[in-house]
Amino acid sequence: MSDLKIGDKAPEFELLNQDGIKIALKDFIGKKVILYFYPKDNTPGCTTEACDFSENYDRFSDKNAVILGVSPDSTSSHEKFISKFGLKHILLSDNEKEVAKLYGAWGLKKNYGKEYEGIIRSTFVIDENGKIAQIYSNVRVKDHALKVLESL
Repeated sequence: MSDLKIGDKAPEFELLNQDGIKIALKDFIGKKVILYFYPKDNTPGCTTEACDFSENYDRFSDKNAVILGVSPDSTSSHEKFISKFGLKHILLSDNEKEVAKLYGAWGLKKNYGKEYEGIIRSTFVIDENGKIAQIYSNVRVKDHALKVLESL
């Protein structure tokens, strides 16, 4: 993980959303931001996580929070993923993994004894002033969206 800690200013970024529109963190000053990093559209764990966040979209909105999912997938992949599952929140394309690296969500992983670099499933809750309020590392998908919601 990165050296980011609760209370730190969240690193600024600008990425394209599923519609090819530039979205920046600063666009959401005055709102809480749920920034979650996931490995790949249309895979079982990532689909569960995205659908859980989307199912609770209105509850997050009621708490003045926006949800931003980030993966290395293309904007067109995100558009298809949103359409296929009826997702309500924004997905951002981090092709170069620059934002994932800024947040420490890109690094060495192990699977069946094999090491490789990839997205480390992580969620950051950023407060209305752009500071990190909560960090979830090496996230387990089951009930994660509800845990984040309860922490707001």
